[in-house]
Amino acid sequence: MANSQEHTYIIIMAGGAGTRFWPASTEEKPKQFLDILGLGRSLLQMTYDRFLLLVPKERIFIVTNEKYETLVQHHLPDLPSSQIICEPSRNNTAPCIAYATLKIMALNPQANFVISPSDHLILRENQFIDALKKALQFTGDKEAICTLGIHPSRPDTGYGYIQYAAPEDELPPFTVTSFKEKPNLKTAESYLREGNYVWNAGIFIFSATTILQAFQRYAPEILNLLRDISYHTADEKTQIHNLYPQTPNISVDYAIMEQANNVYTIPVDIGWSDLGTWASLYAELEKDSHANAVRNRGILTQECSGNLIRIQEGKQAIIRGLTDFVIIDEENALLIYPLAAEQEIKAASRILTDRTDNAQKD
Repeated sequence: MANSQEHTYIIIMAGGAGTRFWPASTEEKPKQFLDILGLGRSLLQMTYDRFLLLVPKERIFIVTNEKYETLVQHHLPDLPSSQIICEPSRNNTAPCIAYATLKIMALNPQANFVISPSDHLILRENQFIDALKKALQFTGDKEAICTLGIHPSRPDTGYGYIQYAAPEDELPPFTVTSFKEKPNLKTAESYLREGNYVWNAGIFIFSATTILQAFQRYAPEILNLLRDISYHTADEKTQIHNLYPQTPNISVDYAIMEQANNVYTIPVDIGWSDLGTWASLYAELEKDSHANAVRNRGILTQECSGNLIRIQEGKQAIIRGLTDFVIIDEENALLIYPLAAEQEIKAASRILTDRTDNAQKD
């Protein structure tokens, strides 16, 4: 049976560049490889540890960009290199998932998968694992795609939403009726009032046969490129380098989830955050009596409140008169920016990078 424990595999996606966390996260060392919470473990390591509660390490695979292969090996030294799946190009999550599914299905045609980002926070891990077990049982018995939907705690405009149908006499998984793009505040408030919307956390559960049928129906151009590769042979790397960059750059949400009619959700409250922005990190950190989240004892704040402050260890700083700012000091970069305008940081960092590159050329 596809729902038995021995057929459960984890695919952790760890190839993103994490540009919204500049300057801590860089192209060379993105967010998933940072100890962003100050707990002594990177986000990737924390994600890996969490899934060891569900399966042995032999059934955990990491999908990453090939430039991060060495970083993954450094952060997860117990993981065999054969379980690190390297993409030669960044083509978003649909090709990534198709590649990993086909590679693992070549080992076990009955594989039942959990797909997860590598850089999210989950505080209530036992509830998370229980929900995954329920979803895996469901997708093992039924030709279905399941997702864990996060009970919204506020009308957040930074997340996509999932609408579902929940008849009074039914228990989850519930049928997904639509995926919604990031809404404006008024729309997000209406979602919360209606009560049948959850945040899209990008955590998906499905069997190999179910998802490949979905690719065949909704994104055949991806499947046609990747399914005849000689997986687990000496030819695989060359074939992937030739074919993978030809796949369309598209998310699994657009390619599959928003089109399929067999998608279900299990609403959960697991203490989740995608830690996608400095503001979302600030919300999770311990704060002082003036609501400052300060990492480093060598910092003196005066007339400051509501700030996120990260100064390098061993460096002292005095900060006065700032309210609701993010202040990040890295070895080669310094960020001082209003938290309310943090969505602009990504674009601003690109302008700075372009300016620096042009100056070097001159």
